[in-house]
Amino acid sequence: MDVHKQETMEETILVGDDLMRGLPSPVIPKEIASHVLEGVELCDGILRNLFLCLQINDIEPFCQDEIVLYRQCAEKRDKEIREQMQASEYKLGFSMPLEEAMERATQLQSEVTLLERRMILASGLEGMEGFRQRWSLHGQLEDTRKRLEALNHGIGKRVNQRSMGEGTKSAPAGRKWFFW
Repeated sequence: MDVHKQETMEETILVGDDLMRGLPSPVIPKEIASHVLEGVELCDGILRNLFLCLQINDIEPFCQDEIVLYRQCAEKRDKEIREQMQASEYKLGFSMPLEEAMERATQLQSEVTLLERRMILASGLEGMEGFRQRWSLHGQLEDTRKRLEALNHGIGKRVNQRSMGEGTKSAPAGRKWFFW
C-alpha cells in the first residue's frame, strides 16, 4: 500500500502588529544623532510605499510585499543604529574628559533606573495598550543599558591605558634603581 503525504503550505498573512516583533526602533539621543544616523538607510521611501498601499487597499493582506520590505529594512536600520549608538558612547567614554564621562554614565544609570520603574508600573496595564507600553519601555531599557555598558567600557579602557602608561613611565625609573 502506497502512502502519499500531502504537504500543505499555509500562507501567513502579515499585519501591522507583525512589525512589533523584536525591540522597537531605538530612541536616538540628540547629542549623538548626527553621528549615529550618518550613512544609515532610514526606510522613508519603503514606509511611504507601505502607507500608500494601505491607503489604496485599506487592508493589510493586499500589502504583503510592502510590509515584508519595510520590516527587513527597519530591522537592518535598527541594528545599524544600535551598533552606531554603542560605538558613539564608547568613543565618548574613551575621549571626553573623564569627569564629563562619569557624569554621562551617572545620567545614563539614572535613565535605566527610571525606565525600570516605569516598566514595573506598566506591568499592571492590561490589553493592547499595556503590551505596547511594555514593548516600548523594554526596548528603551535595553538600548540604554547597552549604551551605558559601551560608555563604561570606553571609560574603563581609557583608565586602563592611563594606568598602564603610568606603569610604563615608572618602569625606566625602576630599572635605573635596579641597575644602579
